Order: sequence, then C-alpha cells, then structure tokens
Amino acid sequence: MTEETKTTPTKPAKKAKPPALEDKPFEEFMSEHFTPSLEKALTEKGLSEVALEFKKAKIPITGYESSPECWQIIGDLGDRTFYLYFLEEDISGQKGFSCTAKGEKPSTLESFMIDERRVNLDLMVLYTLQRLNGQKWLTRN
Repeated sequence: MTEETKTTPTKPAKKAKPPALEDKPFEEFMSEHFTPSLEKALTEKGLSEVALEFKKAKIPITGYESSPECWQIIGDLGDRTFYLYFLEEDISGQKGFSCTAKGEKPSTLESFMIDERRVNLDLMVLYTLQRLNGQKWLTRN
C-alpha cells in the first residue's frame, strides 16, 4: 500500500492591525481625530457656532497663573466657551474641565473623566457631550 501524505492547508498570515487611534502620538490624535470628531458631534447636536482650538496655554483660571502650560481644547460656542485641559500629554492622564458664558474668565476647574481606565475617542467625545449637556448647553429641560 502507498502512504498517503497529508497536507494541511496553510492559513494565510493574519494582516497586522493598524495601531489604534488612541496609540498615536498625543498631538496627532488630538488635532487629527478628537477635535474634528468633537466638532462634528457638536454640529450634529444642532449647534451652529462651533469653533474648536487645540493649543498649549496656561489655565485661564484665577490662582493658576503660575502653573505650567498644558494642552487644551478651547470650544467657542458663540456666547459660551468651554475648556478641556490635558495636564499630561496623554489622553489617559489627568484631565480637567471648565466653562464660562459671555466672555468671562472661568472660575472653577473640575476633574474630567477621572474614573475611566481605558480612554478612547468615542468615550472622550461622549463624556464631553454629556458634560456640556449637564450645563444645559446642548438641550433644554
């Protein structure tokens, strides 16, 4: 009798997954992904005057003048402004939030997304929208 040779079909190598958006360098992720996604989400919520700026600056709250600069998203929504502060150059690092109306300086720095272990683009946009909705800036009661 002849021996049959078994051939096992070889599986093609799995394609390498592209790196997650959140693994990109901080500045690239913020300017190319988070800022446009947040702007789109705010526009979809019906806000017509949306201008977002991503820059490194001092925290504009009295008492923080001597603190070092940090990365910020400054959201100008017409007569209202909100700030997302990234105290470390890392989306998983410490973050803060403040807001103001009619061009006043913000007076309170609040923690932002402190309980999240895994931070991603969708969660950051969602939490920002929830926080602004908490101010009744997106929908009325």
